[in-house]
Amino acid sequence: MQLNPFERENELLKGLANQNREAIDTIYRLNYPVVEHMVLNHKGTTDDAADIFQESIIILYEKSKDPGFQLHCLIKTYLYSVARRLWLKRLQRNFNKNLQINDIEEFIETGDDAEDQEKQRLSFQQMEIALSKIGEPCKSIIEAYYLKNKNMQEIAAAFNYTNADNAKTQKYKCMVRLKKLFFAAFNQIKQ
Repeated sequence: MQLNPFERENELLKGLANQNREAIDTIYRLNYPVVEHMVLNHKGTTDDAADIFQESIIILYEKSKDPGFQLHCLIKTYLYSVARRLWLKRLQRNFNKNLQINDIEEFIETGDDAEDQEKQRLSFQQMEIALSKIGEPCKSIIEAYYLKNKNMQEIAAAFNYTNADNAKTQKYKCMVRLKKLFFAAFNQIKQ
């Protein structure tokens, strides 16, 4: 059975906390290139990127050991955010003592991390509400396709549709319904 993306992230985080070599290697493989790209594109070297990424991993490792720590975004998002802040501080320290972080942020794409994470958390909350209201077989079809990566023929067989096209039509109808419920949940949360 394949883990859904959120379960996979939690497994990687647990592996990091337990110093599991495979989990650590996977985190490096999946996330280092993004940090390296950011550092190299903003006056850094590959050595700088490696240092910044290592510091970011250490911060995530320390957080992952805390039983109360919950990651509300992807590991990639968290590491990138930490690495960006670390790199901004290093740029400020190394290039110009008078340069303010706000000046540096103008040439490094930034967003309000807390605000972005809150928006993402609200989106997940909206989706949970919508999925809880969608009912069967829609919920199972959507989970089979998007979380379990089943193809239309597998879904047709599992849900007793005559062919993949009928399963695809049903999935489409379910997605239309899910979108309506999602935006209804969005309006409910905003109030």
